[in-house]
Amino acid sequence: MIRIQYPQPEFRIETRNGQPHIFDALRKKWLVLQDEEWIRQNFIHYLLQGMRYPKTLIAQEKEIRLGELKKRFDILVYDPEHRPWMLIECKAGQVLLNDAVLNQVLRYHIALPAQYLVITNGNITYGWKKEAGGLTSIDRLPEFFAHH
Repeated sequence: MIRIQYPQPEFRIETRNGQPHIFDALRKKWLVLQDEEWIRQNFIHYLLQGMRYPKTLIAQEKEIRLGELKKRFDILVYDPEHRPWMLIECKAGQVLLNDAVLNQVLRYHIALPAQYLVITNGNITYGWKKEAGGLTSIDRLPEFFAHH
């Protein structure tokens, strides 16, 4: 398990049409504040503030094709050559991080072969590094491009 020390949230939140919305600073737009979106925004905030990952290399909620299916990944961190480096799947806080969640990120990994895979529900975070054809569990997120 990876311990995440989330920074103090500094989000812009307001009610629009009776629903709470959060301003996504990376995408520069307001989003409906659902449980999973809260987790995604906090995790991105941690990547930027806590881990110092560059915001220009973080993509979120982009569509990918898995055969005939269209899916959306939550967070993808690219390396400096703009290759997928870390794929992160976010779930709402009450969602158990079980084999189904791992299998989901593994399916996305087929289209986006990243070196690191991470699943989180905000409270619990698991991560793996792809090595020698298998996955090795990690207990902390890697420094940004410490492997280069």
